[in-house]
Amino acid sequence: MPEETLAPVQEVSPVAKPEEPREETTLSEYLESLLVTVILALFGTTFIVQAFKIPSASMEGTLLIGDHLLVNKFIFGGTGAWYEKVLPYRPLERGDIIVFKFPYQEHQHFVKRVIGLPGDRVKVVDQAVYVNGKLLNEPYVVHDPAAHYDPLNYNFPALPSQVIASGLQPEWAHDMKKFMRGDEIVVPPGKYFAMGDNRDQSWDSRFWGFVDHDAIMGRPFLIYWSVEAKSSDYSGESTFWSRLAAVFDTLGHLPTRTRWSRMLYTVH
Repeated sequence: MPEETLAPVQEVSPVAKPEEPREETTLSEYLESLLVTVILALFGTTFIVQAFKIPSASMEGTLLIGDHLLVNKFIFGGTGAWYEKVLPYRPLERGDIIVFKFPYQEHQHFVKRVIGLPGDRVKVVDQAVYVNGKLLNEPYVVHDPAAHYDPLNYNFPALPSQVIASGLQPEWAHDMKKFMRGDEIVVPPGKYFAMGDNRDQSWDSRFWGFVDHDAIMGRPFLIYWSVEAKSSDYSGESTFWSRLAAVFDTLGHLPTRTRWSRMLYTVH
């Protein structure tokens, strides 16, 4: 039988069909798009960036009441996880501003500045902070002469007789002596000592203890909006209707109450 040979096949152009009109977007496509958007938003707020607002004066004049912040959650390492070696994490440093979960009450977030790292010895003498025996340079600190007197605003750790007069968290009042070495507090491993820049108006590590590394959410890096406000505007004791009225009042006076000079202001 003669050997068969394969001849090249000529391509035949298909008969052009009239273009059919595309069907309108279906409900399932809408739901799919919405689901993807939600997943990306959850991923972003869980791992990368999250928005917070400042409800108190404890960080003035660095952060003001009414500042709305973006917090970088994708910055601090130190857990020893394998991915920290390949991702752009860095250790916490003294002077970093941090947002963290308050250790004694659920659903509260505080913003303070890191003063003491694990192993540091911290004390306050006549409103000046010493770390490891050296005076800490703090150009960001402000003092309020009108603040009510509290001995911990002037000296820390305080004498036992002074502790009674201060606003210590009861658990910290009991545990603080465990970390005292002479007239200093020693920051334990995995913990940080944090204080507010508005030193006389800040309820911070002097009053309730250390910040756990796992409680730290991230570092604020940008003020994306700022509005003239008071602490009472963010009070948890206000009613739903009073908060709603405050929202409408803010919206009605938005142009005049917005601090335009603080828009897109970087946080240091």
